[in-house]
Amino acid sequence: MKVNCDEEGIEKASQIINQGGIAVFPTDTVYGIGCNPYNKNSVRKIYEIKSRNILNPFPVLVYSKDIAKRIAFFDKIAEKIVERFWPGPLTIILKLTDENLKKSLNLTDKIAVRVPNHKCTLELLKKCNFLVGTSANISGHSSFTNPDECFKNIQKYDVFVDGGIISSKAESTIIEIENEEIKIIREGSLSHEEVLRL
Repeated sequence: MKVNCDEEGIEKASQIINQGGIAVFPTDTVYGIGCNPYNKNSVRKIYEIKSRNILNPFPVLVYSKDIAKRIAFFDKIAEKIVERFWPGPLTIILKLTDENLKKSLNLTDKIAVRVPNHKCTLELLKKCNFLVGTSANISGHSSFTNPDECFKNIQKYDVFVDGGIISSKAESTIIEIENEEIKIIREGSLSHEEVLRL
């Protein structure tokens, strides 16, 4: 099913996600694929759709820092960073505090979280709070910014939210803070210099 990125489409997509469905949706970086991160079966389906190694955990998209604090611990440096870069193309790896997510996402003690800067995704997150948010592509292949190409190449999802073409430089930059130092795990839309220029 394909829906538009409008009130009706977002409502339909959120219902499908809350019932255990898989959604493809636009973000500020690339088209993403996601589900309710607490639903173990849905999470497993996304691993199958992407042909992704089960040992490679999924990041979670959240509506706001306050929502993120329900599942992860922020130290002072993390607080400062997300105040500056959220919503936006920055994923931060934090200490996981939600035991239920450890089970459903097969995590140990860390989780990668992000607040995307895209009206459509934020409207969806307003209704769902949390979404598995990984690129809608086969692992190892290029990500999609064009909805038509994404629609043709990805299968077995339940709803596709069409938000038009995404103008983005790259996927999100991933960071982790270790011993009060910012470590770049993957450089993406934000450069190493931009992140460290706090």
